[in-house]
Amino acid sequence: MSLDPNQAPIYRIGAVSRSAGVPIPTLRVWETRHRAFSPTKTEGQQRLYSEHDLAKARLLKQLSLEGHSISAIASLDLAHLRRLCKPLSARSTNAAEPPAALNTAVVGLGLANRIESITMASAMGAHRCHVTAVFDDLKAAQQATLETSTQVLLIKVNSLQDSVFADIQTLVAKHTFAQTVVLYHFAPEAVVQAMRRAGLVVRRDPIADAELAELLQSVLFSPMDAAPQWASGAATQRKYSDQTLRRMAGISTDVLCECPKHVAELIAQLASFEQYSQECLNQNADDARLHAYLRAISGSARAVFENALERIAAHEGIDLSEPKA
Repeated sequence: MSLDPNQAPIYRIGAVSRSAGVPIPTLRVWETRHRAFSPTKTEGQQRLYSEHDLAKARLLKQLSLEGHSISAIASLDLAHLRRLCKPLSARSTNAAEPPAALNTAVVGLGLANRIESITMASAMGAHRCHVTAVFDDLKAAQQATLETSTQVLLIKVNSLQDSVFADIQTLVAKHTFAQTVVLYHFAPEAVVQAMRRAGLVVRRDPIADAELAELLQSVLFSPMDAAPQWASGAATQRKYSDQTLRRMAGISTDVLCECPKHVAELIAQLASFEQYSQECLNQNADDARLHAYLRAISGSARAVFENALERIAAHEGIDLSEPKA
């Protein structure tokens, strides 16, 4: 049986020290005096730490800086430690201008450690990722209740298959995310394209920290701070197919105007532009942020007009259900 990569001991103490920003002597004290870690040892008596240990070292450091006693928190599990951590905005030294914090739920402990690393913080610049929840796998994420403020779902899987895509769709449908980013190692091209058509951002790993940071920062729409308030929310998946919209546009109603037709046509046009923005080529980070912004704007507008179409249909007694295949 192969080891879980999230639990396999792979880090020497120096790597944990550099990544977590904790001096080696401090790590040893936390281990021997407070029993915070239980690293394995090689035949040469070198300590080896797991992804779990690395995550715990980072959280213990953060909480100690916030005033918590190591002796009181060293034995707590990761979930409890994360609940104790203050959000980035609460830790800001300038209350008038808190940092732009991106609340992120992560599937994959190794990926969560990467997101919270010093190198990723450097790549993110003025923005920061606040990891609100970490799950071992998609099944665990599906069973959890996420904070309503979670903006991004970040997923790491080794292999993308139809069944994995279905699990991701189930998770996305359960919550409201501004963006879902999926990193994978191997996948059939048909599955990758289907996921992109569904509005997911899909990238093959390994991906550079700078590129991953650009994908995450695009959700904040930093160049477009003057966007309408309703546009800053998450764009939902399409409710109606092109076939249903064409049927709606052609129905005669008692409304003394052509609003039903125009609303259906607007939804179709917005959906087309939403897909176009998703598929546009990005030459640099600014392009990526602009296209992400345009996609979010068109998706939000589409969702608003879909609600309007539902009101029209309810008023006219029109069935908007999708035709069965």
